[in-house]
Amino acid sequence: MLSITSYAQSATKISFNPVFGKPVLHLDDSCYTTDSICISNFKCYISAIKLLQNDSLVWEEKNSFHLLDAANEKSLYILLNTHSNLKYNKIKFNIGIDSATNVSGAMGGDLDPTKGMYWTWQSGYINMKLEGKSKLCKTRNNEFQFHLGGYQNADNALQTVLLNVTDNKEIVIAIDLQKIFTVIDLAKHNQIMSPGKEAVLFAEKFSKIFSVQQ
Repeated sequence: MLSITSYAQSATKISFNPVFGKPVLHLDDSCYTTDSICISNFKCYISAIKLLQNDSLVWEEKNSFHLLDAANEKSLYILLNTHSNLKYNKIKFNIGIDSATNVSGAMGGDLDPTKGMYWTWQSGYINMKLEGKSKLCKTRNNEFQFHLGGYQNADNALQTVLLNVTDNKEIVIAIDLQKIFTVIDLAKHNQIMSPGKEAVLFAEKFSKIFSVQQ
C-alpha cells in the first residue's frame, strides 16, 4: 500500500482551465465579445482517462468519472494515482458518460442525479451543460441553453479527446468556450435540451475546444 508521501510523489495532476479566449472564465459577472455573451453555468463530464506513450496504453484510471463545474474550483483538479517512473506523451479521455454506464441507471459520487446532470433512465446522463445570455438570442431574457447528451445508436453524443503532453507531473488543459461561439449562430441555434442529431453535432464541435497549455 502506498504511503501518503509515496502517493504524492507518484501522483499526476490534471488541471482544467475554463477560459473565454485568453481571459479566465468568470460566471455571471462578466460578459465577453461585442455580442455580450455571458455564461452562467458550465459543467461537463470527463471520463475514461488514459495515458499513452505514443500509441501504447501505459496507464488508465478505474471507475473514471469526473464532473467539472466552473462554479466549483475544486472540481477542476483531478489527481491520478500514477507510478513515479511512468512515461507518457499523450492523454486520452471521453467527454460524457459511456452507454454501459448509462444503462446501469443513476449512480453515486459525481454520477449522483442530485448533481443536476441526469435526465431519466431513458435519456441517461447529460454530458455537458452550457447556459447563459447573449443579445443575439431572441429568446426570453436573451437566454441560451445547451444540454448535450444521448447514448443510444445514432444519438450517442459521447466524444473522445486525444492530446499531446510534455509534463508528466502536471497537465494543464484549457477549455476555450469562445471557440464554441465562433462555430454556431446564436441567433438561429440557442437551445438543445434532449438527445438527437443536433446534440451530436454540437458535441463534436465541443470536443475541439480542449487544448494542453504548455
